Formats: sequence, C-alpha cells, structure tokens
Amino acid sequence: RIAKEFVKFNERCFVRLLGDMRSYNYVVDITPDFEDEQYRIRAIDFDQQSYEGRKNLYLPQFYRENVDMVKLCSELLTSQSIHQYQREERTLIAKRLKAAKYRIKDLMDNIALDEISPKEKVIQLREELALHHKKNAFLKCKTMANILKMNLKVMLINPK
Repeated sequence: RIAKEFVKFNERCFVRLLGDMRSYNYVVDITPDFEDEQYRIRAIDFDQQSYEGRKNLYLPQFYRENVDMVKLCSELLTSQSIHQYQREERTLIAKRLKAAKYRIKDLMDNIALDEISPKEKVIQLREELALHHKKNAFLKCKTMANILKMNLKVMLINPK
C-alpha cells in the first residue's frame, strides 16, 4: 500500500508542479482503517511550487533520497498497476478541481500576477514539458502560471 501511495504522490506532485519532494519534505500519514491502515503521503514543504525549470524536479521518484521508495515500487508493482494508479489519481484530482473551480480560478489568477520563477526556468520547463507531453502549446506559455494551467489541462482533461 505504501508503494501504491508513493506512485500516487509522485503523480500529484507532477500534475501540480510541486518540486523538491525529497523524503524529508513529506510525511506519511497513517490512518487506522477497519482491518488495516490507510497510507497517505503529504507534502510539508511548498517553497518549490511551480518554481523549478527542470521537469524531473517535479517527480519525487528522481531524488536520490527517495531511492528506497522507488525500489519498493519496482519490487511490488507492475508497470500496468502503476499506470492504473496514475490514472486513478488524475481522476481524483480532476474531480477536486471541478468541485473547487472558482477557488482554483482565483488562485490561478493570483499566481499569474506574481513572477514566481525566473524567466530562464520558465523557458526551460515549458520546453521540457512540450517534449514530455508532445504538446507544442507549452512553448507559448510566458509564465509559470501559464505552464501550470497547461499542465493541469493536458494531464487532467486530455490524459495519456
């Protein structure tokens, strides 16, 4: 279950462009369930939200501090189940966004007013995401807010 949750956490970070999720920047929340426990990985450090220029910095699986979690996932999960968990997580995120669409719009409008990342990081990330998603629309993004909106759209509305 912890491996499944790490896959979902990895997906949540990438969808929302939350970077620097090394093992000391998140916690594992364990909630007792009827027969067992529920695991939920929660971020506790948000200073790298939509800031970094490199795509892989938004994927916790690429941090050496998370290598044990990645090994656990590789040992316990098939690629088919990993893709299923990623789709499930995107579906849940899309439902949450739809339920809070006005709050999200206000938040996105405010992000757009602030320069949250240097221009060179914006350029680098838009190019890397355009390649990753095979969507040239990223290349038109001028700000991190534009990139975040496009990433949400591509990953949640038009998922792979």
